[in-house]
Amino acid sequence: QLHLVESGGGLVQPGGSLRLSCAAPGYVLDYHGLGWFRQAPGKEREGVSCITSGGTTLYVDSVKGRFTISRDNAEDTVYLQMNALKPEDTGIYYCAAGIGACAGAVSAPEYTRWGQGTQVTVSS
Repeated sequence: QLHLVESGGGLVQPGGSLRLSCAAPGYVLDYHGLGWFRQAPGKEREGVSCITSGGTTLYVDSVKGRFTISRDNAEDTVYLQMNALKPEDTGIYYCAAGIGACAGAVSAPEYTRWGQGTQVTVSS
């Protein structure tokens, strides 16, 4: 049974940093693409970043240069390092897994398993 668990969210000032973690079974990291999505208040869920089973990464334009996705199979964890945070980054962040996901875009239909989410709030 897949069980993805996000952690690391919190309250941070604009310009600050957070690192989100997504704990996942090792075989998921080996064979699935992993994605990070977020949903801001009053807005639709959007793809933020993803990483393929082979290590290729993608980012939505609004976070390029600020966010970095990585995976550590030995720790059974996927990370999203978020730097230079802006108020518009506020939202609930979800990790998700899907076989073959992250092929050209951070696209929600490619993902079959989702975590419960972790809240990120960027405010002064």
